[in-house]
Amino acid sequence: MTEKLLQYLWNFKIFKHFDFKDIEGNSVEILDFGKWNTDSGPDFLLAKIKINNVIFAGNIELHVKSSDWIFHNHSIDPNYQNIILHVVFQNDADIDELKNKNIPTLELKSFIDENILWKYEKLVSENQFIPCENIFDQTKIPIHFHEENILKKLEQKSLEIEESLELYKNNFEAVLFHHLAYSFGLKVNAFIFKQIAESIDFTIINKIKQNETQLEALFFGISGWLENPKDDQMQIWKREFDFVKAKFNISDLKFRPKFLRLRPPNFPTIRLSQLANLYHQHHSLFSKIIFAKSSVELFELFKNVKASKYWDNHFNFGKISTVDQPKVLTKDFIELIILNSILPLKYTYHQYHNEEITSEILEFYTNISSEKNSIIDQWKNLGLKTKNALESQSLIYHYKNSCEEKNCLNCGIGLNF
Repeated sequence: MTEKLLQYLWNFKIFKHFDFKDIEGNSVEILDFGKWNTDSGPDFLLAKIKINNVIFAGNIELHVKSSDWIFHNHSIDPNYQNIILHVVFQNDADIDELKNKNIPTLELKSFIDENILWKYEKLVSENQFIPCENIFDQTKIPIHFHEENILKKLEQKSLEIEESLELYKNNFEAVLFHHLAYSFGLKVNAFIFKQIAESIDFTIINKIKQNETQLEALFFGISGWLENPKDDQMQIWKREFDFVKAKFNISDLKFRPKFLRLRPPNFPTIRLSQLANLYHQHHSLFSKIIFAKSSVELFELFKNVKASKYWDNHFNFGKISTVDQPKVLTKDFIELIILNSILPLKYTYHQYHNEEITSEILEFYTNISSEKNSIIDQWKNLGLKTKNALESQSLIYHYKNSCEEKNCLNCGIGLNF
């Protein structure tokens, strides 16, 4: 058993049954197994569990042995403050810190079928990009394959957005803010940025967005970065955060973004400053997005967004950089925001109001450049080139939902072989 394998089993819910009990004998109902986090920090984010009729929401950490909690020094790492469940293959030691915080430990050893483990090891040993790689023929791709994939993806996204709307009383502006924050966080900080956004009542954003410094300070303060100011500008942000925090009774809870494996232009400091500038610039951002009729109009909303002046020669607090230039949003980043946040929300909004927008939405995709990432590169190696985001988004969706899952019988391409 390895930690990577244990994470796989948890992520894909591969167990004999789900009548989980913690090591104290309490029933543990997993309402949401969480989102698999492949970067630093807890293994699964945004999970939900139910114990003794009480629902807890937060993060879950997995280990092969419970003593790994100590060996990995999680006790002194602030990223592990929001743990709600410790999941282990084998419980070999009591962790006093977790017991004192009433954080349950779940041992999975008796829930895992050894035969499934063997099959998994065989599966992950495959080196092919897609199961049909050796016989792949792009002429087998059905007509309207890409359009159908995009609509399937949008329907999935709509369900997620509708859940958020129900939670936030149909406040589309608040849900837009949460999804934009997610996109600005990119892969590494997406969930953390979303947690930051969701921790702020959107009415507060509306009240202070005319003051860019206050809005920045709010984001930085909730990120836990203003506790020890290193220069005059940090002192200003701290003063503004303390004022906003007291005025609006903001929680002391901190969500700490990560810097690991990020290029400096993608540092969370820069991205949160740019998010603040976006809302400072556009006081009717939601309306402008909803009524935009072309990708050009959407692009215009983001093209002048940049981090505040302090970040012209900084990437982190108190450290002057040799690079001195405005930190603007690149074309690729803007298109990523439009694809991941804007178009799904536009689609959901018009569906919510029973307005037909399918053709218009698909047109947006065809007018945006194809993405550049490892999945698209792999398709390219098979001779399949993408002309626009309609095709690249379709192939990414297909790979994640069919090829990775080896769901060949339900594959529009596979059925033609």
